[in-house]
Parts: sequence; C-alpha cells; structure tokens
Amino acid sequence: MLLFWVLFNLFVVAMLVLDLGLLNRPGHRIRFREALVWSGVWIALAAGFAILLLFWRGHVHALQFVTGYVIELSLSVDNLFVFLMIFRYFKVDDEHQHRVLFWGILGALIMRGVFILAGVSLIRRFAWITYLFGAFLIYSGLKLMRQGETEIHPDKNPVLRLFRKAFPVTKDYVGGRFFVRTPGLYATPLFIVLLVIETTDVLFAVDSIPAVLAITLNAFIVYTSNVFAILGLRSMYFALAGMMEVFDYLHYGLSVVLIFIGAKMLAAHYIEIPTVWALAIVLLVLAVSVLASVLRPKKNV
Repeated sequence: MLLFWVLFNLFVVAMLVLDLGLLNRPGHRIRFREALVWSGVWIALAAGFAILLLFWRGHVHALQFVTGYVIELSLSVDNLFVFLMIFRYFKVDDEHQHRVLFWGILGALIMRGVFILAGVSLIRRFAWITYLFGAFLIYSGLKLMRQGETEIHPDKNPVLRLFRKAFPVTKDYVGGRFFVRTPGLYATPLFIVLLVIETTDVLFAVDSIPAVLAITLNAFIVYTSNVFAILGLRSMYFALAGMMEVFDYLHYGLSVVLIFIGAKMLAAHYIEIPTVWALAIVLLVLAVSVLASVLRPKKNV
C-alpha cells in the first residue's frame, strides 16, 4: 500500500509542476475557455482514477472515492465564492490571482493530508469522536443555511493580525511578489492575501474532511478524493468566477448535504446507509439547488 501512496504523490507533484509551468507563467491571465478545459481535465483524471480503483480494489472503494470526491468538490465550489470576495476585498489583479491560488492550493494539500491522517487515527482510536464530527457537521449545515450574504472581514483574522504585528508589510503591491527587500525584508499585500486564503481553507477543511470521513475511514480514499477536488479548484475558480451570482441557492443545497452527512455519522452504529444511496442523495440535493438557482434567481423572486 505504501507504494501506491508514493506513486500517487509523485503524480500530484508532476501535475503541480505541469500546472506551474503552463498556468503560472508571469503575467499570464487564465481565460474562461482555458479554465473550462483544465476543469474538464481534472474531472477526467478523477474519473480515470475511479475506474482504476474499480479494477484494483473493487466497486466499494471506487464508489467511496466518487462520493468523497463529489462532496469535497461541491463544498469547494461554495468556497470559491469566498475566494472571489477575498480577491475583490484586497483588489488583486486577475493576473496575480492564479499565483495566489497555486501556492494556496499547495499549502492546502499539505494541511489536508495532516488533517486526514489525524482524523482517521482519532476515529479508529476513539469511536465516540464520530458523534462529535456528526454534531459539528449538522451545526455547520444549520449555520450555512441561516447565513445571508457572506461577509469578509480579513482584519478580524487573528493569524493576519498577529503577522502584521510581527512582520513589516509594504503599502502597495509589488508585481506578483510575496516578499521584497527595501532594504530590509518586507511582506507584500499579495502575501497577506495568500495568508488569508490559507487560514480560510483551514476552516473549510474542518467541514469537508469530517464529511468525507463519514463515507469511509480508508485514509487513502479520503486523501485521494480530497486531492483531486483541490487540484481542480484553481481552474474551476476561473471557470466559475464570472458565473458566481447564478448559484443563489447553492449554499442551501450544501447545508442540506452537511446536515445529511452529519446525521449519517450520528446514526452510523444504528442505521447503515449504503454509499450508493448517500451519493445519490448528495447529487440530487446539489442538482435541485443549482436548478433552482438557474430557473428562479433571487433577483426575480
């Protein structure tokens, strides 16, 4: 099994290098068509990996991967709304957004790996933690359902406030650089944006990882489903950036998904919900929320 961990992570590194070389070129703006193509590539790679799992480990593991991937990807789409507002708040140029997202996603991959291994270890050692995760997911779902327009207050971010006290920051952006020497070492506002993105992703992971752990405790399946969803997040951001306002009711669908997965965790020792049913319910809820957003946008309500 260790060999597959190594091979998969080598694949991830190779894709990141390819991404860095093709999409992270200085001054390169990712257009809608290019982002759409890359989003399709990442989805196709995830589908190919699911087929590989089907022949290698059987339909159960393949179905668990697909379910985890759909949950993580759907929650990530909602996160894109927050990323968009962060970029607008800090007035980040389009040509620099992809650089921030690249390094933000790289950091997210590392943090997700640590969270997943810790979560699986805790649940296997202390089974009662599943009840805490389940209750937290239901709480998160209810909170998401009640929220209106998401507001961003970076100045209230404790990590950001601590960093600004400990490290000097330039007044203006310096191209696409995170640090400059003038003559001492200064961080730029672009690094501040990266810091906000990274700390925000930690909060996202607290919701999404327990949701996938409700499907399976196989660390390899949880990790790979998370990685595939995160790797496609940057190109998906640029593909959806111009259509964010279309999905007015998506957060309601995501809240129902979180509540359902939380309830599944709480009832796991009493009622077993087959993975295929869980996948069907998640897809149905998301489809209804997206369809409602398209057919009846809030501005016409």
